[in-house]
Amino acid sequence: MSPRVWGRVRATYCRLLPIVTTYCPANAEPIASVRQASLEDYEETIKKAKEAWKIWADVPAPKRGEIVRQIGDALRKKIKDLGSLVSLEMGKIFIEGVGEVQEYIDICDYAVGLSRMIGGLVLPSERPGHALIEQWNPVGLVGIITAFNFPVAVYGWNNAIAMICGNACLWKGAPTTSLISVAVTKIVAKVLEDNKVPGAVCSLICGGADIGTAMARDERVDLLSFTGSTKVGKQVALMVQERFGRSLLELGGNNAIVVFEDADLNLVIPSALFAAVGTAGQRCTTARRLFLHESIHDEVVEKLAKAYAQIRIGNPLDSTTLYGPLHTKEAVTMFLDAVEQAKQQGGSVVYGGKVLNRPGNYVEPAIVTGLPHNASIVHTETFAPILYVLKFKTEEEGFAWNNEVKQGLSSSIFTRDLGRIFRWLGPKGSDCGVVNVNIPTSGAEIGGAFGGEKHTGGGRESGSDSWKLYMRRSTCTINYTKDLPLAQGIKFQ
Repeated sequence: MSPRVWGRVRATYCRLLPIVTTYCPANAEPIASVRQASLEDYEETIKKAKEAWKIWADVPAPKRGEIVRQIGDALRKKIKDLGSLVSLEMGKIFIEGVGEVQEYIDICDYAVGLSRMIGGLVLPSERPGHALIEQWNPVGLVGIITAFNFPVAVYGWNNAIAMICGNACLWKGAPTTSLISVAVTKIVAKVLEDNKVPGAVCSLICGGADIGTAMARDERVDLLSFTGSTKVGKQVALMVQERFGRSLLELGGNNAIVVFEDADLNLVIPSALFAAVGTAGQRCTTARRLFLHESIHDEVVEKLAKAYAQIRIGNPLDSTTLYGPLHTKEAVTMFLDAVEQAKQQGGSVVYGGKVLNRPGNYVEPAIVTGLPHNASIVHTETFAPILYVLKFKTEEEGFAWNNEVKQGLSSSIFTRDLGRIFRWLGPKGSDCGVVNVNIPTSGAEIGGAFGGEKHTGGGRESGSDSWKLYMRRSTCTINYTKDLPLAQGIKFQ
């Protein structure tokens, strides 16, 4: 790939403005330079996307599904190349990079079936000779702003479902993963153009905060899906709400695993390990808090520290590597600052917590014990591999500690008690959008709706009935008689 990318890449507009250089997190060396779009480029792009929507909206939903199926097939042919690019530019290990592309493929497959199933209810009317139905139509243009940590999958969740619903898409990826955004868009645009559909149905614009702000404030963006930090998400939500627009927010997560005394530790140790250090702690579903019943605390900490010591750290493109670098040097600084704060607040680092002496953004994943459950650092989401391990005594305590943070994304308990499991799933249990039992907090399937509550934003993407967020609903009453009865028996004569 050319070391410098600019101009128009099918539906991609990245013209003569500041250049952002992307770096390989594994060695801190530059990969490519990508020119950022101007607001004039943005204006041109959004006009083309809106025009393309007029064509796309007239395509029958099953035909839209067929085109999305072809997108999935095109991604299959490039899955290893794209997975390698994710590892190179984002830093996650190769198998996770491939898995992320697989998520996009899976949601394409899911969307194909959904394209023949989306629809509203036919309801009984109280008036004779009347039909009462729900009609669903696309919202129009869906803006999609994605984060660095899932530069393919999150776009895929939104894109595939939005497309079969009849929407055009405008994507702004993270500036630090611009090559991935361009590569994916080229694949999608080729499929669209092979089907004589304008490539601008799936547009990409490379840019920074100014482009994101423009999307949030633009009334032509009918739905804005934003994935990122709670701090920025709040600003986005306010800008969208100011114009009475729609937003879909996937924000932070301070996720907990609660382990009871009857738990199967053969499940607990690998689950906690994957949830805490997978993607080097840079998933929104990463486990950041581990609550252990006091009777098993010391045993689990000892076993977990031994498991940490066996993690194969290395180049993310090496198929044997299980743990790669953090995405940026700034992330390394945040990691070190959080470890220091944990120490100052009374925590003990029982494993890791240091920068590794090698090129790139590598740190030792940290296990911290001894902090109170309400310590400020425990309640702070640090996007890094730091696991705070705390003792609890009772079920009520474990459930309450899970819920006491501001975010509400993912959660899990480990227990064999059937009553406890259903209390956990019930109204007094976990207040998160993802509520697991005997599995990690991360690694969600595409068939369920994905998202969280409270400061996580409340949005839902991917499966279940998430498609409804990408459409507008009309209730339609049709009179097929010559009479005019009114609802509620009202007489107006």
